[in-house]
Amino acid sequence: MGLFSRLLNRPGAQADRTTGWFARAADDLERAGREFADLDDKELSEAAGEIFTSGAEKDNLIRYCALAREVSDRALDERAYDTQLKGLVGLLQANVVQMATGEGKTLVGALAAAGYALQGRRVHVVSVNDYLAVRDRNWMKPVFDLMGVRSASISASMSDEERRAAYRAEVLYASVTEVGFDVLRDRFVTDDAQIRVPERDVVIVDEADSVLIDEARVPLVLAGSASIEGADEKIAALVETLVPGHDYEISPDHRAVSLTDEGIGTVESALGVELYGEDSSTLAAVNLALYAKTLVKRDVDYLVVGGRIKLISASRGRIAELQRWPDGLQAAVEAKEKVTTTESGEILDQMTVEELIHGYSTVCGMTGTALAVGDDLREFYDLEIVPIDTHLPVIRIDEPDRLYTYQESKERAIVEEVIDNHGKGRPVLIGTSSVAESESLAARLIDKGIDVRVLNAKDDSAEAEIISAAGRPGAVTVSTQMAGRGTDIRLAGDEVAEAGGLLVIGAGRYLSSRLDDQLRGRAGRQGDPGTSVFFTSLEDELLTRVPEIQRFVAEGDETGRIDSKRALQLVEHAQRIAEGQNTALHRDTWRFNELMAKQRELVLERRRQLRTEGHGVEELRERLGDRAGDLEQQHGRELVDRSLVEVMLFHLDARWVDHLAFLNDLREGIHLRTFAREKPHEAFNTESIRVFSSFWADVIDDSAQTVEDAEFTAEGIDLASHGLKRPSSTWTYLTTESAFGSDIENVVKKIKR
Repeated sequence: MGLFSRLLNRPGAQADRTTGWFARAADDLERAGREFADLDDKELSEAAGEIFTSGAEKDNLIRYCALAREVSDRALDERAYDTQLKGLVGLLQANVVQMATGEGKTLVGALAAAGYALQGRRVHVVSVNDYLAVRDRNWMKPVFDLMGVRSASISASMSDEERRAAYRAEVLYASVTEVGFDVLRDRFVTDDAQIRVPERDVVIVDEADSVLIDEARVPLVLAGSASIEGADEKIAALVETLVPGHDYEISPDHRAVSLTDEGIGTVESALGVELYGEDSSTLAAVNLALYAKTLVKRDVDYLVVGGRIKLISASRGRIAELQRWPDGLQAAVEAKEKVTTTESGEILDQMTVEELIHGYSTVCGMTGTALAVGDDLREFYDLEIVPIDTHLPVIRIDEPDRLYTYQESKERAIVEEVIDNHGKGRPVLIGTSSVAESESLAARLIDKGIDVRVLNAKDDSAEAEIISAAGRPGAVTVSTQMAGRGTDIRLAGDEVAEAGGLLVIGAGRYLSSRLDDQLRGRAGRQGDPGTSVFFTSLEDELLTRVPEIQRFVAEGDETGRIDSKRALQLVEHAQRIAEGQNTALHRDTWRFNELMAKQRELVLERRRQLRTEGHGVEELRERLGDRAGDLEQQHGRELVDRSLVEVMLFHLDARWVDHLAFLNDLREGIHLRTFAREKPHEAFNTESIRVFSSFWADVIDDSAQTVEDAEFTAEGIDLASHGLKRPSSTWTYLTTESAFGSDIENVVKKIKR
């Protein structure tokens, strides 16, 4: 980074001040390396345990880097490069490290995890899915074993007992959602022995941009008290008959849809209701069905698999396991597709991925594309970026975009490009933005006699095998989004390199330039030759954000290609708009969740004090007066106190569930406050604080009423016979955040018209 960038304090500009000293310590590193090379394995393990016990920070880091290099060489036959050791230092100083695809992030993350563990810290290495977590831990286990560090991993199939044992390892590998769900489950334990996650100390985030930015707004939900959240099939059928442009209008950015005056008349006449009268539930149902019909697309946003709706992750192109939409939208899509309605239920607790990460004392991470979201990482996590140079120069050729008039002409051009390169024995990887597009391109290529491997959300069971084989001569692989991220594409022999290496084709720009860069980065790893090029059409979803680009359709040649610098500039502009919208949504979500997170912390601390110290029992005793004394005479103080704690825990949990429901309802309608010239976030906080102020008093009141009415036995208080039952079963899932404007927001928009 140059002086100008440092003056502007751009992301990564201060990296030299963080890790620049490491390059000047080459002699010390070499000297320490010779020292550790002379030790046997047992002596090396002992040295690892003592390396952080004394000495200055930088001296310890140099010695640890030398030891880490020796350990990786012995355990994995992989001698860490200087660039990897620089990345290791960046992680151990709590930064996000940017390392290109193929530069060995997995090893760097493991060495950093061991380094923190040797300092007495407990470390979670979190990734985007279970497969990567289990794979990476098993791969790196010899490194941890040689350093004397206990490691483990968890996956969705593990029992509670297995999870508790795994969490007590010094280094734990897991998907971010599994850790989040376990933290939510721990929220309702009544005994220390039931706790799964003992503490959140250090987190090393693999694919940090995906987890910290793309997935940050995703709420993880713990639900109970099963119920069925149905959708009106009559309304779904009616909405299917509505005519676009006449009965409803879709916003230019394709994020909202609303009925026109004609559409309102059609719906009111068919249902015999007044939509904007007192029957707000019908209005909400119509809006949900309309959104499901127009803006939620099969094979793009979701699949229908085995009679069930399966959401597709927008950032990864995979099936988002356990994920569902909120606010009845799930049921509306199920009604649209005529599949069985799934259970919903009362939300017991929820938190976003961002809130989960903020619960760690130290946060660091690694990814190939951090600089593009450097400002966001600073704003939301106070994290700086350390860019790491590649071990070998990147010689990949990134060709200019090719812009076409229509989807049809774009796909024809992609097929022609693949045929040309396939004939030369060159492997080709095509990245698409949807399942539908991946299957369309695959079908066209098969018609031309080309053997194609398809990797999309419909079948990702052989993901690693398909991606790892994508570098073979003449291989053609079609992949949605960044499926396969985390697995290297290695060129299979000199003949592939001589043919030009891997050709990466992007079938349209993504909504984020980072996803473009991630796709490009599949080619040209470790100094390999390679090429990347993006084919875009005026019909791509991204370009709906700049309607003026449609005027360039007349400039297409006989193949549909548009050769206009201005048009290509508008493609870049559309992408910047999309990135700005995502950042605004992130900021908006955090503003609403920040206060909720602080209130949750207060409740959890009260709960801990009540459960472990009996805090609050005396207050309840005073409230009960003579009733407490009578119960103590009959059953003894110990049993009564234990029963009072049990009652208060129940009502504290129940009160939080009610408060959470209130906050969700409040957020839905808070935009109406704009009519009173109030700022929605400020109004939300004011109302939330007002209601929360009576939280503990309400717990005491409800507990006192229960103790007055409930029957005590020799076993204590029988809450179940008094109708106070905890959910017989709970389940976890993810929901989408602010999937669309609520019916109240649509009312506001309608009134403003």
